Amino acid sequence: MSKFDERIKRELEKQTDEDVHELKDDVWNEINKELFEGKRSEMKRKKRWVPAVLIAAAALILAFTLQTEPGLALIKGIKDMFAPEKEIIQSIEGQDEPTEVHLNEGKDSEYIIYVDESRYKMIKGEDADIITTIEPLPEKYPEVSMEIKQYPSDKPEALVKEIEEKLKVDFPDLRGVETVSEPVEGYWLHGLTESTWDGKVIDVYVISNGKDGSFVITEKYFLEAAEGHGARFYHMLQSFEIIE
Repeated sequence: MSKFDERIKRELEKQTDEDVHELKDDVWNEINKELFEGKRSEMKRKKRWVPAVLIAAAALILAFTLQTEPGLALIKGIKDMFAPEKEIIQSIEGQDEPTEVHLNEGKDSEYIIYVDESRYKMIKGEDADIITTIEPLPEKYPEVSMEIKQYPSDKPEALVKEIEEKLKVDFPDLRGVETVSEPVEGYWLHGLTESTWDGKVIDVYVISNGKDGSFVITEKYFLEAAEGHGARFYHMLQSFEIIE
């Protein structure tokens, strides 16, 4: 189940549990009468129709729910997930900062991500998409970017090991692979070249694409920008959703 599917499931459970509890009880009581009252032979005959009865009951509950206030709120919540633009509150250097972000589709519309377009732009490429600063940084600054690339036939478990070995060349003190649930769910690698203001920092997230492959998100910035660009990348990546 994708991260997006899980969010929808949580919303469904949250919005419907209390409001349709009474209806579900009524429906089940009727089902119970049909299934278990009467003669044994009649009960055996009707048991064969249990799946159809339950499906009809579920459809009734869903139809009722989507006409209630919680049901409409659920629909609005789903729409909000794909709003063209919205305001979020992100913590930057210890301060809460209201930020307007804009919906961007990835390569072949296989994912979405909200981007702070007042500071960054998304460049769509043949093999990968890049989110970087609107204006190029002066030469003295290391690269600042977030690359999103899909590997359709490489499983996360194997791919992260390959990436780890390659990164150790430029990041000898690379932190060991960690399993994380934020900002995305998957594997995380973190490295730093040196503890100076311009020391290069790298964060690599390897996550399942929901099929037989992976997405690899690579963030590059520098130590002094960890609470600036690094934090902004983190918040943007929290909005990353795979779309099937």
